[in-house]
Amino acid sequence: MEAVLSEELPDEPGLRRIVKVTVRTSDASGQLYLEPDVSIEGWITSLPADMASEQQVMALYSDHAPSEQFHSEFKTDLDLERLPSGKFHTNNLVMAFATLGYNLLRWMGLRLTGPDAPMRHPAKRRRLRTVMQELICMACRLVHSGPQWLLRFGRHCPGFAVYRDLYEGLTASG
Repeated sequence: MEAVLSEELPDEPGLRRIVKVTVRTSDASGQLYLEPDVSIEGWITSLPADMASEQQVMALYSDHAPSEQFHSEFKTDLDLERLPSGKFHTNNLVMAFATLGYNLLRWMGLRLTGPDAPMRHPAKRRRLRTVMQELICMACRLVHSGPQWLLRFGRHCPGFAVYRDLYEGLTASG
């Protein structure tokens, strides 16, 4: 049994508290509990009641785990646990470049879930560390041929199809 309560906070105008109380009398397999299991979840939001119902607010706030995962990935995989300087403007520039690199690596990671990608295991998305291992740290040779520079990959390179798709995507959009 679930009950959802919503109330305006009297000491904080514009904020409301939403509380969801769930009472379980049995587990998933049907085994009855001696005492009911009561869980309480709560949210405080500034979203007005006419813009977002209680169910919408709960859905918005319950999906915070992927956001935490992306934040952790940004910090650990790009080695940004500590910023390099005590100066705000320097750290701002570092974060701007890190954001650019993060977005490029995420875009490249989208190609690693396609049919031509070297497959370790099926996944919806690849972590930045996997993208760097599969694509950035891939062996190739830089060859100067006539007026142009070329990247030469091995004959049986597992990531070549992904690189080709990335290159074609860049040249088609530019």
